[in-house]
Amino acid sequence: MSGAMSWPFLRLYLLVLLYFSANSILNVIIPLQGGALGATNTTIGLIMGAYLFTTMFFRPWAGHIIQKHGPIKVLRIILIINGFALILYTVTGLGGYLVARMLQGVSTAFFSMALQIGIIDALPEKDRSQGISLYSLFSYIPGIVGPLLALGIWQGGMEYFAIMMITIAIFTGVFGYSAKMDKAETQPFTKNAEQGVNMFNLFGQLVKNPHLFKCSVLMLVGSIVFGAITVFIPLYAEQVKNGNAGIFLMIMAVTVVFSRFSLRKKIPSDGKWHSSFIMGTMLLLAMGAQCVSFAINGGVIFFYLGATFMGIAQALLYPTLTTYLSFVLPQMNRNVLLGLFIAMADLGVSLGGVLMGPVADFYSYSTTYMICAILGVAMLFFAYDRRKIFVG
Repeated sequence: MSGAMSWPFLRLYLLVLLYFSANSILNVIIPLQGGALGATNTTIGLIMGAYLFTTMFFRPWAGHIIQKHGPIKVLRIILIINGFALILYTVTGLGGYLVARMLQGVSTAFFSMALQIGIIDALPEKDRSQGISLYSLFSYIPGIVGPLLALGIWQGGMEYFAIMMITIAIFTGVFGYSAKMDKAETQPFTKNAEQGVNMFNLFGQLVKNPHLFKCSVLMLVGSIVFGAITVFIPLYAEQVKNGNAGIFLMIMAVTVVFSRFSLRKKIPSDGKWHSSFIMGTMLLLAMGAQCVSFAINGGVIFFYLGATFMGIAQALLYPTLTTYLSFVLPQMNRNVLLGLFIAMADLGVSLGGVLMGPVADFYSYSTTYMICAILGVAMLFFAYDRRKIFVG
Protein backbone atom coordinates (compact mmCIF):
# COMPACT_ATOMS: atom_id res chain seq x y z
CA MET A 1 0.00 0.00 0.00
CA SER A 2 1.12 3.54 -0.68
CA GLY A 3 -0.03 7.10 -0.16
CA ALA A 4 -2.69 7.62 2.51
CA MET A 5 -2.79 3.86 3.24
CA SER A 6 0.98 3.36 3.76
CA TRP A 7 2.29 2.07 7.11
CA PRO A 8 3.59 5.45 8.45
CA PHE A 9 0.11 6.91 8.02
CA LEU A 10 -1.64 3.80 9.35
CA ARG A 11 0.44 4.16 12.53
CA LEU A 12 -0.79 7.73 12.90
CA TYR A 13 -4.40 6.62 12.40
CA LEU A 14 -4.02 3.94 15.11
CA LEU A 15 -2.72 6.58 17.51
CA VAL A 16 -5.79 8.68 16.67
CA LEU A 17 -8.02 5.69 17.45
CA LEU A 18 -6.42 5.21 20.88
CA TYR A 19 -6.45 8.91 21.71
CA PHE A 20 -10.15 9.47 20.98
CA SER A 21 -11.38 6.21 22.53
CA ALA A 22 -11.84 7.90 25.93
CA ASN A 23 -14.23 10.51 24.50
CA SER A 24 -16.60 7.90 23.12
CA ILE A 25 -17.12 6.76 26.72
CA LEU A 26 -17.07 10.19 28.35
CA ASN A 27 -19.71 11.55 25.94
CA VAL A 28 -22.21 9.14 27.51
CA ILE A 29 -20.97 8.90 31.10
CA ILE A 30 -20.74 12.64 31.84
CA PRO A 31 -24.38 13.53 30.89
CA LEU A 32 -25.70 10.47 32.74
CA GLN A 33 -23.57 11.20 35.81
CA GLY A 34 -24.59 14.86 35.68
CA GLY A 35 -28.26 13.94 35.48
CA ALA A 36 -27.91 11.51 38.39
CA LEU A 37 -26.30 14.25 40.49
CA GLY A 38 -29.16 16.66 39.72
CA ALA A 39 -27.33 18.93 37.30
CA THR A 40 -29.42 20.96 34.83
CA ASN A 41 -29.07 20.63 31.06
CA THR A 42 -27.36 24.02 31.09
CA THR A 43 -24.71 22.80 33.53
CA ILE A 44 -24.18 19.56 31.62
CA GLY A 45 -23.86 21.55 28.39
CA LEU A 46 -21.24 23.83 29.95
CA ILE A 47 -19.15 20.90 31.20
CA MET A 48 -19.33 19.09 27.88
CA GLY A 49 -18.74 22.29 25.92
CA ALA A 50 -15.65 23.24 27.94
CA TYR A 51 -13.64 20.54 26.14
CA LEU A 52 -13.92 21.85 22.59
CA PHE A 53 -14.22 25.49 23.64
CA THR A 54 -10.72 25.16 25.12
CA THR A 55 -9.57 23.27 22.02
CA MET A 56 -10.91 26.09 19.84
CA PHE A 57 -8.97 28.71 21.80
CA PHE A 58 -5.62 26.90 21.58
CA ARG A 59 -5.84 25.41 18.08
CA PRO A 60 -4.58 28.41 16.04
CA TRP A 61 -1.60 28.77 18.38
CA ALA A 62 -1.01 25.04 18.16
CA GLY A 63 -0.54 25.22 14.39
CA HIS A 64 2.21 27.81 14.82
CA ILE A 65 3.95 26.23 17.84
CA ILE A 66 4.03 22.76 16.27
CA GLN A 67 5.71 24.12 13.16
CA LYS A 68 8.25 25.95 15.29
CA HIS A 69 9.22 23.13 17.68
CA GLY A 70 8.29 20.00 15.73
CA PRO A 71 5.54 17.45 16.33
CA ILE A 72 7.38 14.86 18.44
CA LYS A 73 8.36 17.12 21.35
CA VAL A 74 4.87 18.62 21.48
CA LEU A 75 3.20 15.20 21.13
CA ARG A 76 5.03 13.74 24.13
CA ILE A 77 4.09 16.65 26.37
CA ILE A 78 0.43 16.67 25.45
CA LEU A 79 0.09 12.90 25.95
CA ILE A 80 1.18 13.43 29.55
CA ILE A 81 -1.43 16.20 29.96
CA ASN A 82 -4.09 13.99 28.40
CA GLY A 83 -3.22 11.09 30.71
CA PHE A 84 -3.49 13.35 33.75
CA ALA A 85 -6.91 14.57 32.58
CA LEU A 86 -8.24 11.02 32.13
CA ILE A 87 -7.08 10.01 35.60
CA LEU A 88 -8.66 13.17 37.05
CA TYR A 89 -12.08 11.93 35.91
CA THR A 90 -11.71 8.91 38.19
CA VAL A 91 -11.10 10.82 41.45
CA THR A 92 -13.35 13.91 41.21
CA GLY A 93 -16.98 15.00 40.76
CA LEU A 94 -18.62 17.49 38.38
CA GLY A 95 -16.20 20.30 39.31
CA GLY A 96 -13.23 18.09 38.51
CA TYR A 97 -14.91 17.02 35.27
CA LEU A 98 -14.86 20.65 34.14
CA VAL A 99 -11.11 20.96 34.81
CA ALA A 100 -10.44 17.61 33.13
CA ARG A 101 -12.44 18.63 30.05
CA MET A 102 -10.37 21.79 29.73
CA LEU A 103 -7.10 19.86 30.05
CA GLN A 104 -8.32 17.46 27.39
CA GLY A 105 -9.16 20.45 25.22
CA VAL A 106 -5.61 21.80 25.40
CA SER A 107 -4.03 18.45 24.51
CA THR A 108 -6.50 17.78 21.68
CA ALA A 109 -5.74 21.16 20.09
CA PHE A 110 -2.07 20.26 19.71
CA PHE A 111 -2.57 16.55 19.02
CA SER A 112 -5.01 16.92 16.14
CA MET A 113 -3.24 19.88 14.55
CA ALA A 114 0.10 18.04 14.48
CA LEU A 115 -1.39 15.04 12.75
CA GLN A 116 -3.61 16.90 10.30
CA ILE A 117 -0.91 19.36 9.24
CA GLY A 118 1.41 16.41 8.72
CA ILE A 119 -1.12 14.55 6.59
CA ILE A 120 -1.88 17.59 4.44
CA ASP A 121 1.79 18.45 3.87
CA ALA A 122 3.07 14.90 3.37
CA LEU A 123 0.52 13.56 0.89
CA PRO A 124 0.25 14.39 -2.83
CA GLU A 125 -2.68 16.64 -3.72
CA LYS A 126 -4.68 13.78 -5.24
CA ASP A 127 -4.49 11.80 -1.97
CA ARG A 128 -5.04 14.72 0.40
CA SER A 129 -8.78 14.27 0.86
CA GLN A 130 -8.30 10.53 1.48
CA GLY A 131 -5.76 11.25 4.23
CA ILE A 132 -8.04 13.73 5.98
CA SER A 133 -11.00 11.34 5.63
CA LEU A 134 -9.05 8.43 7.11
CA TYR A 135 -7.84 10.59 10.01
CA SER A 136 -11.45 11.53 10.73
CA LEU A 137 -12.57 7.93 10.22
CA PHE A 138 -10.21 6.55 12.87
CA SER A 139 -11.26 9.28 15.30
CA TYR A 140 -14.83 7.95 15.01
CA ILE A 141 -14.18 4.20 15.12
CA PRO A 142 -14.21 4.24 18.96
CA GLY A 143 -17.74 5.62 18.74
CA ILE A 144 -18.95 2.24 17.43
CA VAL A 145 -18.51 0.36 20.70
CA GLY A 146 -17.71 3.18 23.13
CA PRO A 147 -21.33 4.27 23.85
CA LEU A 148 -22.50 0.70 24.51
CA LEU A 149 -19.43 0.12 26.67
CA ALA A 150 -20.22 3.32 28.57
CA LEU A 151 -23.80 2.17 29.25
CA GLY A 152 -22.43 -1.15 30.47
CA ILE A 153 -20.05 0.67 32.81
CA TRP A 154 -22.88 2.90 34.05
CA GLN A 155 -25.07 -0.07 34.86
CA GLY A 156 -22.27 -2.24 36.25
CA GLY A 157 -20.54 0.25 38.52
CA MET A 158 -18.31 3.30 38.21
CA GLU A 159 -15.27 1.40 39.48
CA TYR A 160 -15.02 -0.03 35.96
CA PHE A 161 -14.98 3.53 34.65
CA ALA A 162 -11.80 4.26 36.64
CA ILE A 163 -10.11 1.12 35.32
CA MET A 164 -11.04 1.99 31.73
CA MET A 165 -9.79 5.59 31.91
CA ILE A 166 -6.45 4.60 33.46
CA THR A 167 -5.96 1.83 30.89
CA ILE A 168 -6.65 4.17 27.97
CA ALA A 169 -4.29 6.80 29.42
CA ILE A 170 -1.43 4.27 29.73
CA PHE A 171 -1.86 2.66 26.31
CA THR A 172 -2.19 6.00 24.49
CA GLY A 173 0.85 7.40 26.27
CA VAL A 174 3.07 4.38 25.57
CA PHE A 175 2.01 4.09 21.92
CA GLY A 176 2.36 7.82 21.26
CA TYR A 177 5.56 8.31 23.23
CA SER A 178 7.30 5.55 21.27
CA ALA A 179 6.52 7.24 17.95
CA LYS A 180 9.72 8.13 16.13
CA MET A 181 10.40 10.20 13.03
CA ASP A 182 13.75 10.73 11.42
CA LYS A 183 14.68 14.03 9.83
CA ALA A 184 13.06 13.15 6.53
CA GLU A 185 9.83 12.18 8.23
CA THR A 186 9.57 15.33 10.30
CA GLN A 187 10.21 17.55 7.28
CA PRO A 188 6.59 17.48 6.00
CA PHE A 189 5.43 18.94 9.31
CA THR A 190 7.84 21.88 9.33
CA LYS A 191 8.75 22.76 5.77
CA ASN A 192 6.25 25.61 5.59
CA ALA A 193 6.87 27.07 9.08
CA GLU A 194 5.83 30.71 9.14
CA GLN A 195 8.24 33.32 10.37
CA GLY A 196 7.01 36.19 12.46
CA VAL A 197 3.32 35.29 12.21
CA ASN A 198 1.07 37.97 13.62
CA MET A 199 -1.61 35.80 15.13
CA PHE A 200 -4.02 38.61 15.90
CA ASN A 201 -3.97 39.91 12.32
CA LEU A 202 -4.70 36.42 11.07
CA PHE A 203 -7.88 36.22 13.14
CA GLY A 204 -9.29 38.92 10.87
CA GLN A 205 -9.00 36.50 7.95
CA LEU A 206 -12.04 34.66 9.30
CA VAL A 207 -14.08 37.53 7.85
CA LYS A 208 -11.79 38.97 5.19
CA ASN A 209 -11.03 35.73 3.35
CA PRO A 210 -14.24 34.66 1.53
CA HIS A 211 -13.19 31.00 1.31
CA LEU A 212 -12.37 30.78 5.01
CA PHE A 213 -15.52 32.70 5.97
CA LYS A 214 -17.89 30.47 4.01
CA CYS A 215 -16.32 27.23 5.19
CA SER A 216 -16.13 28.44 8.79
CA VAL A 217 -19.81 29.43 8.93
CA LEU A 218 -20.88 26.07 7.45
CA MET A 219 -18.63 24.18 9.85
CA LEU A 220 -19.74 26.25 12.85
CA VAL A 221 -23.45 25.68 12.27
CA GLY A 222 -23.01 22.03 11.33
CA SER A 223 -20.98 21.46 14.49
CA ILE A 224 -23.65 23.12 16.65
CA VAL A 225 -26.05 20.43 15.44
CA PHE A 226 -23.50 17.65 15.97
CA GLY A 227 -22.74 19.00 19.45
CA ALA A 228 -26.38 19.14 20.48
CA ILE A 229 -26.82 15.54 19.33
CA THR A 230 -23.77 14.30 21.24
CA VAL A 231 -24.51 16.09 24.51
CA PHE A 232 -28.23 15.46 24.98
CA ILE A 233 -28.93 12.15 23.21
CA PRO A 234 -28.11 10.11 26.36
CA LEU A 235 -30.89 12.00 28.17
CA TYR A 236 -33.32 12.39 25.24
CA ALA A 237 -33.19 8.66 24.46
CA GLU A 238 -34.88 7.96 27.79
CA GLN A 239 -37.95 9.89 26.55
CA VAL A 240 -38.20 8.04 23.21
CA LYS A 241 -40.10 4.77 23.49
CA ASN A 242 -37.62 1.89 23.02
CA GLY A 243 -34.89 4.45 22.37
CA ASN A 244 -31.32 3.58 23.34
CA ALA A 245 -28.55 6.18 23.38
CA GLY A 246 -25.83 3.58 22.94
CA ILE A 247 -27.46 2.12 19.83
CA PHE A 248 -28.09 5.63 18.43
CA LEU A 249 -24.47 6.71 18.87
CA MET A 250 -23.24 3.36 17.58
CA ILE A 251 -25.36 3.66 14.42
CA MET A 252 -24.09 7.19 13.86
CA ALA A 253 -20.47 6.14 14.39
CA VAL A 254 -20.78 3.09 12.12
CA THR A 255 -22.33 5.30 9.44
CA VAL A 256 -19.51 7.83 9.78
CA VAL A 257 -16.84 5.14 9.53
CA PHE A 258 -18.49 3.32 6.60
CA SER A 259 -19.22 6.56 4.72
CA ARG A 260 -15.77 8.02 5.21
CA PHE A 261 -14.10 4.87 3.97
CA SER A 262 -16.44 4.04 1.09
CA LEU A 263 -16.90 7.65 -0.07
CA ARG A 264 -13.34 8.93 0.56
CA LYS A 265 -12.55 8.99 -3.17
CA LYS A 266 -15.80 10.84 -3.91
CA ILE A 267 -14.85 13.84 -1.74
CA PRO A 268 -13.69 16.64 -4.08
CA SER A 269 -9.92 17.14 -4.07
CA ASP A 270 -9.50 19.67 -6.88
CA GLY A 271 -9.64 23.00 -5.05
CA LYS A 272 -13.05 23.94 -6.52
CA TRP A 273 -16.31 24.70 -4.72
CA HIS A 274 -18.89 21.99 -5.44
CA SER A 275 -22.15 23.63 -4.41
CA SER A 276 -24.40 20.66 -5.09
CA PHE A 277 -22.20 18.30 -3.06
CA ILE A 278 -22.09 20.58 -0.01
CA MET A 279 -25.79 21.50 -0.27
CA GLY A 280 -26.64 17.81 -0.31
CA THR A 281 -24.54 17.29 2.80
CA MET A 282 -26.35 20.12 4.63
CA LEU A 283 -29.72 18.68 3.53
CA LEU A 284 -28.79 15.35 5.13
CA LEU A 285 -27.83 17.25 8.29
CA ALA A 286 -31.21 19.01 8.44
CA MET A 287 -33.12 15.78 7.72
CA GLY A 288 -31.22 13.97 10.45
CA ALA A 289 -31.95 16.61 13.08
CA GLN A 290 -35.65 16.73 12.12
CA CYS A 291 -35.96 12.94 12.30
CA VAL A 292 -34.48 12.98 15.80
CA SER A 293 -36.87 15.79 16.79
CA PHE A 294 -39.90 13.92 15.42
CA ALA A 295 -38.92 10.65 17.13
CA ILE A 296 -40.68 11.66 20.36
CA ASN A 297 -43.99 11.32 18.45
CA GLY A 298 -43.04 9.23 15.42
CA GLY A 299 -41.22 6.48 17.26
CA VAL A 300 -37.84 4.83 17.42
CA ILE A 301 -37.58 4.31 13.63
CA PHE A 302 -37.21 8.06 13.11
CA PHE A 303 -34.76 8.14 16.03
CA TYR A 304 -32.35 5.72 14.37
CA LEU A 305 -32.99 7.04 10.85
CA GLY A 306 -31.86 10.43 12.16
CA ALA A 307 -28.64 8.81 13.42
CA THR A 308 -27.97 7.47 9.91
CA PHE A 309 -28.53 10.84 8.19
CA MET A 310 -26.42 12.61 10.81
CA GLY A 311 -23.62 10.09 10.35
CA ILE A 312 -23.43 10.57 6.59
CA ALA A 313 -23.46 14.36 6.96
CA GLN A 314 -20.75 14.26 9.60
CA ALA A 315 -18.64 11.92 7.45
CA LEU A 316 -18.68 14.29 4.48
CA LEU A 317 -18.77 17.86 5.81
CA TYR A 318 -15.46 18.17 7.66
CA PRO A 319 -13.08 16.46 5.17
CA THR A 320 -14.75 18.23 2.22
CA LEU A 321 -14.30 21.72 3.66
CA THR A 322 -10.82 21.00 5.06
CA THR A 323 -9.59 19.65 1.72
CA TYR A 324 -11.02 22.64 -0.16
CA LEU A 325 -9.30 25.10 2.19
CA SER A 326 -5.98 23.28 1.88
CA PHE A 327 -5.98 24.33 -1.80
CA VAL A 328 -7.30 27.89 -1.65
CA LEU A 329 -5.71 29.38 1.50
CA PRO A 330 -2.46 31.37 1.16
CA GLN A 331 0.47 28.97 1.39
CA MET A 332 2.50 31.05 3.87
CA ASN A 333 -0.21 31.13 6.56
CA ARG A 334 -2.18 28.10 5.50
CA ASN A 335 -1.59 25.97 8.59
CA VAL A 336 -2.53 28.69 11.06
CA LEU A 337 -5.64 29.58 9.02
CA LEU A 338 -6.60 25.90 8.92
CA GLY A 339 -6.25 26.00 12.69
CA LEU A 340 -8.76 28.84 12.80
CA PHE A 341 -11.18 26.87 10.63
CA ILE A 342 -10.90 23.74 12.77
CA ALA A 343 -11.37 25.98 15.82
CA MET A 344 -14.77 26.96 14.39
CA ALA A 345 -15.69 23.26 14.33
CA ASP A 346 -14.67 23.01 17.98
CA LEU A 347 -16.61 26.15 18.87
CA GLY A 348 -19.71 24.80 17.15
CA VAL A 349 -19.69 21.51 19.07
CA SER A 350 -19.15 23.45 22.29
CA LEU A 351 -22.03 25.82 21.51
CA GLY A 352 -24.22 22.84 20.70
CA GLY A 353 -24.19 22.08 24.41
CA VAL A 354 -23.89 25.60 25.83
CA LEU A 355 -26.61 27.27 23.71
CA MET A 356 -28.96 24.35 23.34
CA GLY A 357 -28.86 23.42 27.02
CA PRO A 358 -31.06 26.37 28.09
CA VAL A 359 -33.42 25.64 25.16
CA ALA A 360 -33.80 22.08 26.43
CA ASP A 361 -34.37 23.38 29.98
CA PHE A 362 -37.07 25.88 28.99
CA TYR A 363 -38.74 23.89 26.19
CA SER A 364 -37.80 20.29 25.33
CA TYR A 365 -35.19 18.16 23.62
CA SER A 366 -37.52 17.77 20.65
CA THR A 367 -37.73 21.56 20.23
CA THR A 368 -33.95 21.77 20.52
CA TYR A 369 -33.47 19.39 17.60
CA MET A 370 -36.16 21.12 15.54
CA ILE A 371 -34.16 24.36 15.86
CA CYS A 372 -31.08 22.42 14.75
CA ALA A 373 -32.99 21.27 11.65
CA ILE A 374 -33.93 24.88 10.84
CA LEU A 375 -30.25 25.88 11.11
CA GLY A 376 -29.37 23.09 8.69
CA VAL A 377 -31.92 24.33 6.13
CA ALA A 378 -30.51 27.86 6.40
CA MET A 379 -27.03 26.51 5.61
CA LEU A 380 -28.45 24.70 2.59
CA PHE A 381 -28.93 28.11 0.95
CA PHE A 382 -25.68 29.53 2.33
CA ALA A 383 -23.71 26.71 0.70
CA TYR A 384 -24.80 27.71 -2.80
CA ASP A 385 -22.15 29.74 -4.63
CA ARG A 386 -21.29 30.06 -8.31
CA ARG A 387 -18.81 32.93 -8.10
CA LYS A 388 -15.62 32.52 -10.11
CA ILE A 389 -13.36 32.73 -7.07
CA PHE A 390 -15.06 29.62 -5.66
CA VAL A 391 -15.61 27.40 -8.66
CA GLY A 392 -12.27 28.18 -10.33
